[in-house]
Amino acid sequence: MAEDAPATVFSNKHDLSNGGRAVEFVPLNTPTELPQRSTTGLAEFDRALGGGLVPGSAILMGGDPGIGKSTLLLQAAASIARRGQDVVYVSGEEAAGQVRMRASRLGLVDAPIQLASETSVRDILTTLGEMQAPAMLVIDSIQTMHSDTIEGAPGTVSQVRGCAFELIRYAKENGVALVLVGHVTKDGSIAGPRVLEHMVDVVMSFEGERSHQYRILRALKNRFGPVDEIGVFSMEREGLAEVSNPSMLFLSGRDQPLAGSAVFPALEGTRPVLVEIQALIVRLQSGATPRRSVVGWDNSRLAMLLAVLESRCGLNFSSAEVYLNIAGGYRLSDPAADLAVAAALVSALADRPLPQQSVWFGEISLAGEIRPVAHSSLRLRESAKLGFARGYGPSDAKTGSSALEYFGMAQLANLVDRIMANA
Repeated sequence: MAEDAPATVFSNKHDLSNGGRAVEFVPLNTPTELPQRSTTGLAEFDRALGGGLVPGSAILMGGDPGIGKSTLLLQAAASIARRGQDVVYVSGEEAAGQVRMRASRLGLVDAPIQLASETSVRDILTTLGEMQAPAMLVIDSIQTMHSDTIEGAPGTVSQVRGCAFELIRYAKENGVALVLVGHVTKDGSIAGPRVLEHMVDVVMSFEGERSHQYRILRALKNRFGPVDEIGVFSMEREGLAEVSNPSMLFLSGRDQPLAGSAVFPALEGTRPVLVEIQALIVRLQSGATPRRSVVGWDNSRLAMLLAVLESRCGLNFSSAEVYLNIAGGYRLSDPAADLAVAAALVSALADRPLPQQSVWFGEISLAGEIRPVAHSSLRLRESAKLGFARGYGPSDAKTGSSALEYFGMAQLANLVDRIMANA
C-alpha cells in the first residue's frame, strides 16, 4: 500500500473534477442592463465605436507610425475632460513636454487631462489605485509598458500580454474605458501576441496614406456594436477634422468623363462611400513581359478578373500592361467592386468613357455571372443623393425606391457588349 501512495497523490493533484467551487448558471432570458455609453465628442469616433465608449471596455487601436493615433486620442480625451469627466493619458513613447506641445498646437491646453510619461505598469496602477477611477484611460503605447514581475524587455510577447492583462483587469473592475495604442508590423497587423486582440473588447485600425489628407478609423472587432463600421477624418493643420460626407474625398469631381474610370458605391459597415476606380491599359511590343500593378485592391482578385474577361468575353489583356488604382489612396475589400473594376478595365481597353454620372457594382463569378450583393438599395440611394443618374449591377438586385435609372445585367458579356458597342 505504501508503494501506491505517491501515485495516488499525483493523481489527486492533477484531477480537476473536484476541489473547486460550484459555478452558477443563468438562463439566456435573464434581464440584462444594456451598457451606458458615453460619447467622445467626435461623432466619427463614436460611429466607429458603435455609439461611444462603454465603461469597463478595453479598446486596442493600431495604425502606421505618424498616421495620427495619438492626435485622435488626445482630441477625444480633451473633449471628454472638458465635459467634467476625469481622463488619464499615459505616454510611454513621448515625454510629457512633447505631448503638451502637441496639445498646444491643437488648441487643447485648457483641457484638464491628467498627463504622465511612464512605462512601469506597477507605478501606473499604484497611482490609479490612490485616486478616483477616471472615465477614460489612454496607454500610448502598450508595447512600451513594462512589468517587473515578468522577465524580458518591453515589447516582448510576455511583457505585452502581461501588461495588457493587468491594465484590462483594472479597467473591468473599476468601470474605466481603457484605450491601448498598439504598434503595427510592416504588413499592417498589430504587433505582439495574437492573444492581445482576443483579450480586448474592441480592435480598431487607423488607416490612410500619409501623403493624403484623409484618415479612416475602422472597427475590426467590436463586442458592443457592429464591425466594419468606419469613421472618416481629414488631417488639417489644427488636427483631425471630421468628414461628414466622405464620398467627396474619393471622387475626382471633373466635368468630363475619361476612359478607364468607374465609380463604385462601396459599403463600410452601414455607411455607403463612393470611390473612383481608375484603370490604364498599355499595349506592349511582342516579346515583352506585361506588368500588373494594383494600388488599393487585391492583386490576386485582379488576376482572376482578367482571366474571366479573357476566357468568357474574348478580350485580350495578355499583351498589355494593366494598371489599376483606387483614387485617393482608399483600400477596397468589398467583392461588389468586381463589376466596377471590370467596367474600368474594358473602358480603358476600348478607350471609351463609361456613361456619365453612372455607378457600377456587382460580384463576378468564374463563370462570368454577375451575382447580387448586399444592400444594393442603400448603395443606389447614396449615389442618387450625390447626383448620379444611372446604376449598373446585377439583374436581380433590390433597387428599392431609388431615383436612379437602373440597368441590370446577368452576364459579364452584357457589360462588355454595352461598352464595346460604343467603341
